[in-house]
Amino acid sequence: MQLRKLGRTGVDVSVLSFGCGAVGGLMTKGSPKDQERAVARALEMGINYLDTASIYGDGASETNLRPILANLKPKALLATKVRMKEDEYSNIGAAIEASLDASLKRMGRDTVDLFQLHNRIGAKTGGDIIKAEQVLDEVVPAFEKAKRAGKIRFYGITALGETPALHKVVASGKFDTAQICYNALQPSAGRDMPKGYPGQNYERLMTRAHEKGMGTIGIRVLAGGALSGVEDRHPLNVQNVEPIGSGESYAVDVRRARSFQPMIDEGHVSSLPELALRFAITDPALSCTLVGLANMEQLEAAYAAVMKGPLSAAGLKRLQELQAKLF
Repeated sequence: MQLRKLGRTGVDVSVLSFGCGAVGGLMTKGSPKDQERAVARALEMGINYLDTASIYGDGASETNLRPILANLKPKALLATKVRMKEDEYSNIGAAIEASLDASLKRMGRDTVDLFQLHNRIGAKTGGDIIKAEQVLDEVVPAFEKAKRAGKIRFYGITALGETPALHKVVASGKFDTAQICYNALQPSAGRDMPKGYPGQNYERLMTRAHEKGMGTIGIRVLAGGALSGVEDRHPLNVQNVEPIGSGESYAVDVRRARSFQPMIDEGHVSSLPELALRFAITDPALSCTLVGLANMEQLEAAYAAVMKGPLSAAGLKRLQELQAKLF
């Protein structure tokens, strides 16, 4: 398994990492036996980063991790997140402290390696959006307090929201990591996009974060499953997936993903999920990819894909030609 630096943290992370979210569903709704077997297999593969959040299954993911962490004692980076509600914005420091303490209790831990803001970031506060100024002036001090208390080692953001606000937070240099939406349907965080390309333009956010020394964690590398090219979803999956920064619906994303079929026909990859993963790791500015899972077969397929390495130069050029037809 290839390792890459997680930015200025200096930690070597596996290019394929283990997502414990609800979209895949294994760690929120799977059986305890299957959950532990999957984590054990991931560790055996060389995966050394486990990522969860307080909202995954309303705490179920963290709770389900507790016996696994106790039994396997993994030598892996462990990360979780805080998502605040609108009525908590008046006392952000207290809300973050309470969420972190609850997460640590659910996981049976005294500390977590990486703690991340899960709210979207924008120009104005409202709903699940926090304005960039509050992130810098209130979230950062709360995270620093937790770090001084020994509860966390590093802290980061989930880089979703409004593009200018995200760039403002990244440019501040105050965060160690950023989880960035980056996939074959939504590549704007890693390269300049032509006018008319469908979806939000992140304006090379991943590139900028990398330049600031931040660890970059690729999320939605499979576009919530759409880059499988199949609309049917596994029973453990979240059944209704809202696209992030790409098409107007999951069905539209699936249809666009199918336009990449020539990559298979011409021998560049063997499947669309392989294309998705190998595309993501082709950009050296990406530290690692987070993949959510429903079963062991998906874990094995993801492992096989990343072990083939990045796309070839010819494969990347051909994909870019196909992407250009989407606008």
